[in-house]
Amino acid sequence: MTAEAYTTIGRDRMSRWLVTCDHAANRVPDWINGGDLGIDPADMARHIAYDVGAAGLARRLAERLDAPAILSNFSRLVIDPNRGEDDPTLLMRIYDGTVIPANRRMDMAERERRLERLYRPYHAAYADLAASHPLRAICAIHSFTRQLRGRSRRPWAVGVLYSHRDERLGPALIRECRDKGWITGDNEPYSGHLDGDSIDRHALAHGRPNVLIEICNDLIEDEAGQDLWADRLAAVLDGFLERCGV
Repeated sequence: MTAEAYTTIGRDRMSRWLVTCDHAANRVPDWINGGDLGIDPADMARHIAYDVGAAGLARRLAERLDAPAILSNFSRLVIDPNRGEDDPTLLMRIYDGTVIPANRRMDMAERERRLERLYRPYHAAYADLAASHPLRAICAIHSFTRQLRGRSRRPWAVGVLYSHRDERLGPALIRECRDKGWITGDNEPYSGHLDGDSIDRHALAHGRPNVLIEICNDLIEDEAGQDLWADRLAAVLDGFLERCGV
């Protein structure tokens, strides 16, 4: 099912896993500044607008796990679904050196419109899918850029993120990824806990097992890379919940 704010896949699939992709698209709806945030198309193709390669990976991984999936259908620069409504980075005005003109001029009415038409419907659909299995576990798929402007090059192929409030899966997944020989970050390149983010809202608040997997986007920017990493991750995640005793 595809709606303005999200796409859902395989609702009736039997896996305990729900695969999610908060930053799947770089789409700007035409009712927002004529579908243009005022930045260069090359910037809309960068990690600042969406998680490059993550949507294709999430779709493939969900298929291999026989799991449902939900993917956002709007750019994180329009409004970031992986932030709480009161988070100051919910609506970015500058990101990795790029100013977003349409967001600089935004008022509270426009903020509310984006919440009502995009952010809240996405989370309502997410909550519905998460509740559709009594033993649901969440696997969030993201990607990260190899290097932010003016920052050091990131060495990891994979980052596994988890909250200090639930360490049932994260550390074990890191061990299994490293056993595969993958350069794997432990809560890298970002912290694994953010109040109000999607995992906090749909997993931690409900006691659901969860893990967030970040893949370096230069590894999954094409279909071959997405297929490769979907195969790799599925091989680890298949039976993983049982191995962890959850």
